[in-house]
Amino acid sequence: MGTPMRVVGRSLPDEQPIELWIDGGVVSTEPVAGAETIAEGGWVLPGLVDAHCHVGIRYGGGHEDADGMTVQARVERDRGVLLIRDAGSPVDNRFVDDHPELPRIIRAGRHIARPKRYIRDLPIDVEDESQLPEVVAEQARRGDGWVKLVGDWIDRSVGDLCPLWSDDVLKEAIGAAHREGARVTAHVFGEDALPGLIEAGIDCIEHGTGLTAETVEMMVERSVALVPTLVNIATFPEIADSAHRFPVYAAHMRDLHARRYETIRAAHAAGVAIYAGTDAGGSIRHGRIADEVAELTTAGLTPTEALGAACWEARRWLGHRGLEHGAPADLLVYDRDPRGGPDVLAHPDVVVLRGRVIGGAGTATAAVAYAGI
Repeated sequence: MGTPMRVVGRSLPDEQPIELWIDGGVVSTEPVAGAETIAEGGWVLPGLVDAHCHVGIRYGGGHEDADGMTVQARVERDRGVLLIRDAGSPVDNRFVDDHPELPRIIRAGRHIARPKRYIRDLPIDVEDESQLPEVVAEQARRGDGWVKLVGDWIDRSVGDLCPLWSDDVLKEAIGAAHREGARVTAHVFGEDALPGLIEAGIDCIEHGTGLTAETVEMMVERSVALVPTLVNIATFPEIADSAHRFPVYAAHMRDLHARRYETIRAAHAAGVAIYAGTDAGGSIRHGRIADEVAELTTAGLTPTEALGAACWEARRWLGHRGLEHGAPADLLVYDRDPRGGPDVLAHPDVVVLRGRVIGGAGTATAAVAYAGI
């Protein structure tokens, strides 16, 4: 694995001095002879996490090919994201696991939806909802411990957001995933789908713009996490503007957008665990985790809490280690405090992935190439 390395700096959230060695692709808190010091005096973090990302959905729509997925993953890496929870991809991106210079991915399999109730060509369409438990169990076996449901979407016969699944079927399906050892998350924009999903034992809610005091309380009682994807919610007015045929839906989306910060602030104040995800892929470009962290501070998290939601806290939630002895050596070093805003957080000075120095400030990045994709 090459020459051992040494990193010295300050850690977060405790702001205490830290000294680490990297040898054989793992972190050591004990000295390693012959180590080369690669960073001294900066801020040392475990790699960032994008907890809602799609490596395999092309920007603007459609399925991405292997070259495009490689670029997407490199863009994330260059912005400090070394761990991705892929919250639904229509293509096989497992080749990334074998690439020593690409982030680690936790897969949720494919989105699961009803026919014509989600973005075309992305989900597995379940013709009869009685099939949902079987489909969920299969995706649980194919994924990396997560399954992704589409909880609500526009119902054109109604003209507004509506739930996709009945409560009884949800309970059976989520139970099937849990028996396979997987957790379940769900895309939810509106209000109506939330009670049934939470009562059924859902583990996480994506977006959550329709949360109310009642459903927030339910989430706290059942330890349901929230990934708000605020950089995605910023697109709601544009979505509403294009929904000319559905004025009720358009007005609903504008209202959800208008109260987004209030909604997330209330969930955070009540004690809902919140993690950072961008929903990159499709309508959101990759590499925006620093913008999401900034959005979380606008929604009421402190700078340290917001960074933790995209770093050490998110890693713990997803079952990945940080900077402990023996942990995989996936870490970042910043010359300036990474809580200083997106211009700082998006540009780590040193990136170490799988025990190797991969990049950092001044390194030619995939983001340049990605600008044209």
